[in-house]
Amino acid sequence: MTDEALIRIAHALERLSPAPQPAPDFATADAFIWHTLPDRLEPVAQVARVDLNLLHGIDRSRDTLLANTLQFARGAAANNALLWGARGMGKSSLVKAAHAAAVAEGLPLKLVELSREDLPSVGRLLAHLRAAPEMRFILFCDDLSFSHDDQHYKSLKAVLDGGIEGRPANVILYATSNRRHLMPRDMIENERSTAINPSEAVEEKVSLSDRFGLWLGFHPCSQDEYLAMIRGYCDSYDVAISDEELRAEAIEWQATRGARSGRVAWQYFTDLAGRRGISL
Repeated sequence: MTDEALIRIAHALERLSPAPQPAPDFATADAFIWHTLPDRLEPVAQVARVDLNLLHGIDRSRDTLLANTLQFARGAAANNALLWGARGMGKSSLVKAAHAAAVAEGLPLKLVELSREDLPSVGRLLAHLRAAPEMRFILFCDDLSFSHDDQHYKSLKAVLDGGIEGRPANVILYATSNRRHLMPRDMIENERSTAINPSEAVEEKVSLSDRFGLWLGFHPCSQDEYLAMIRGYCDSYDVAISDEELRAEAIEWQATRGARSGRVAWQYFTDLAGRRGISL
């Protein structure tokens, strides 16, 4: 084989499996997204988030996660957190808002988003974060859940337990999910009915969520909480509307959606602001 052919093969292999890019300058941004092929941390110029004070109806979860985040950002011990429960109730928004509150205090805390599909590469990501001990990192997995034949949850166990090397002291994990145990109930029931030792099979599945020190539950909001969310948005963005008109329109809006949540409240407010010619 000629040298020219070897060079072409080498270039083809580099295109198929590009070399990982060096870790970024973490001072350039407050948040990053982890990508693979090649491995890289992409800075996020502006995080899409809402102010902490606009999150209504989740006061206890808000205060607990904020306290945990601030103590971690200040160098103290903190727990991994699983935010689970009803959709549209502010789980993801709370994580981003708590991070923003820490950044506003000038604390060296970075938010790194990791998708479920990239969990097998998490060891390589942790190596980047471990190499920056002067920083603190929240590893954020949004809308996390696992299907029947999904083995990615084993990679997540490595993040939570750290293996023989241990999870870096400057990293904690925040995950959001609609499921308390991150897996569908029928998956757990199927393990119980088909395994040789049912209790062991179920334990292996539900032990994943047990590795989170904080479980924060999010439940459907009441009508009063729903209306309070909208009123909070109106006051924050100076949208004038009477209580009677807001109540009538907001209740009609939720009826057409067949649901009531923080997300539905924001969608109604977006429509209201648009009708008033207000840009958000």
